Amino acid sequence: MVTPDMSELSDRVAIVTGGASGIGAASARLLQAAGATVIVADLSEAKGGVGRFVAHDVASEESWKSLLADVLKHEGRLDIMVNNAGVSGGPGSIETTTVEDWQRVQAINSEGVFLGCRYAIDGMKRTGPGKPASKGSIVNISSIAGLIGSAGPLAYTASKGAVRLLTKSVALYCAEKKYDIRCNSVHPGGVDTAIFNPLWQAVGHEQGKAFIGANHPIGRMAEPDELGEAVLWLASDRSSFVTGAEIVADGGITAGLMRRSPLAAS
Repeated sequence: MVTPDMSELSDRVAIVTGGASGIGAASARLLQAAGATVIVADLSEAKGGVGRFVAHDVASEESWKSLLADVLKHEGRLDIMVNNAGVSGGPGSIETTTVEDWQRVQAINSEGVFLGCRYAIDGMKRTGPGKPASKGSIVNISSIAGLIGSAGPLAYTASKGAVRLLTKSVALYCAEKKYDIRCNSVHPGGVDTAIFNPLWQAVGHEQGKAFIGANHPIGRMAEPDELGEAVLWLASDRSSFVTGAEIVADGGITAGLMRRSPLAAS
């Protein structure tokens, strides 16, 4: 992991939803190491003590209103929004997914990101007078499931596809309005996070990691910090010309259908 420049984001305030664990926790830690003031917005508080914790439900608009008001009151500005919170929704197919399961996953993974973008723009536009001009960056965590089809999990795949095109729409809208706000999505492959806990419990952590890693051309799963680095780059001015983009960090899964070229054997 590259050590961030401690002053790179020293004047920035960042919200990371789902920041208590996994990719969210890694992102919060790296943003803070780069100098940002970080608000960890989650249903449960992180054990690591990174940033300032605010209890938050991404599926509730009232919770979003309360979160933004809290951040503007205490920090006075908002520069970075990482919409990371999400759920897997289980392995349901088109025949087995219930309406209740569908709605729950969409409320968190899709509608939660919609609300996150909406209130991020509101907060970034309300940066107080006399403070440095806000260069807003919204980073939405999608998935390779938002890029390629899958027989299941149905609700999760649909929700991550929605995040992909929502991101592009927000990016184009902010550009059209001349807001200095960029919006990009990150599409991970398999990452060693709690989303895989059912598999870890069934076959063991190391065996499960090896199994999933074998499905990546690079031969392994990602660690959360590797995705956090992508978030940090998108949040910083180093990516100042990047908006509406898909940053794919999947160990090569979506690079092509063939794992090995037939020419390689000749």
